[in-house]
Amino acid sequence: MEIRDLAPHEAGRAVALWTQCGLTRPWNDPHADLARALESPTSTVLAAVEDQDLVGTAMVGHDGHRGWVYYLAVAPGQRRSGVGRHLMGASEAWLRDQGAPKIQLMVRQGNDAVLEFYAALGYTDQETVTLGRFLDPELEERRRVGTGG
Repeated sequence: MEIRDLAPHEAGRAVALWTQCGLTRPWNDPHADLARALESPTSTVLAAVEDQDLVGTAMVGHDGHRGWVYYLAVAPGQRRSGVGRHLMGASEAWLRDQGAPKIQLMVRQGNDAVLEFYAALGYTDQETVTLGRFLDPELEERRRVGTGG
């Protein structure tokens, strides 16, 4: 397995993987998220490739203070084979090389299997609550309707 930066022509494959893994939401445009990550000097999308198949991804970026990981996805048939662990190791190395002193990520409530995965890698609850809102009222409405709230 090779871990490398995702090539722009692989964007569709990455978004398809994110959709297959249940990471996309109606109020977030994964194509736009991916394009922003690839265009910015402070982020990238890492690709895990095996026999020319995209088997995993991790979007990695930093804000100058913290590093973040988004869209960690592993193809269902590749889970529990080390792909996620290797992607997280590569994400940590990328952020370390960028000078980020800390790495963080968000896990949706109730996703206990993913929480167990990160706990096994040494990640702990940072005892914070993430708050946010969309600056675009249309996107905020989509989020509100999409979550039943």
